[in-house]
Amino acid sequence: MADPTPWIVAEDTGDVKKHAPATLRNRGAIAEVLRGILPPAGLVLEIASGSGEHAAYFAEEFQAIEWQPSDPDAAALASIAAWSAGLPNVRSPLMIDAAADRWPVAAADAVLCINMVHIAPWEATLGLIAGARRLLAAGAPLILYGPYRRAGVPTAESNEAFDVSLKSRDPRWGLRAVGDVTAAAAGFALAQIVEMPANNLLLVYRRA
Repeated sequence: MADPTPWIVAEDTGDVKKHAPATLRNRGAIAEVLRGILPPAGLVLEIASGSGEHAAYFAEEFQAIEWQPSDPDAAALASIAAWSAGLPNVRSPLMIDAAADRWPVAAADAVLCINMVHIAPWEATLGLIAGARRLLAAGAPLILYGPYRRAGVPTAESNEAFDVSLKSRDPRWGLRAVGDVTAAAAGFALAQIVEMPANNLLLVYRRA
């Protein structure tokens, strides 16, 4: 079988199974950190699952956890379903727009969002926080991964160039400041900031 098409619109050849190259580079490192954050069992809701590769990989790494992938894009939903086919602890993907004021999920034990906050309007981040606030019980984690700015910490040149590139594609996109996300996260406390490879951060917010 041919390799799945890259999950880049300009290079999308129409294959159902998409491939986001960054997933192969970061999934192992993210999984290692998640081992100390996720509950031993329960439901993890992933917002903006993209190609679905993370959901499939994590489902095999954490087999006692049930995974609920989601995305607002129909092509992504098809790719998620293809990657997770045959995995008993992955639910069918849901169409969820992070910015929507209602999600088709009643509750979750953790909410995970990888590489969305900088590639979406700020309203999507606000919606993500509001949705997690509705679903999570006290102490449950909202976990964000991606490139962020931190007060008093120089931003890597590669991240600055990435920020320029993002804004050239959509002026509403771009790297967010940890302080701005935290200020918007009413009902949550920032519990951990974990430095990750390739100048990324993993932020863990706990529901108050």
